[in-house]
Amino acid sequence: MDHNEKRIDQEDCHEDILGSGILTLTNKRVVFDKTHGRIIDFSKKFGETVIDISLKQINDVWKEGMFIKKICISTNDGNVEKTYKFGVFSNGKWLKSIQKAIMDHNS
Repeated sequence: MDHNEKRIDQEDCHEDILGSGILTLTNKRVVFDKTHGRIIDFSKKFGETVIDISLKQINDVWKEGMFIKKICISTNDGNVEKTYKFGVFSNGKWLKSIQKAIMDHNS
């Protein structure tokens, strides 16, 4: 992270295609780091960063699900539009946090 970048929210979650990892929202971007864990000693280690989206690249953000709650992010990377769906504990809180971060970043 940059010296002027601040973490807003972070949660252990699951992305539909990429699997388990840590979702992090900062005042500049949304990042998803893969994790690798072992059940035998309950250890979990950060892996590679597989998603690093600037808040300016986010086209839309919404929530889905009643039992399996997801926060969904649509992004435009050049000519390719991608949608990511993260299973999180409180999708309403994530929705508000991301929308506020985008508004603050754009102003």
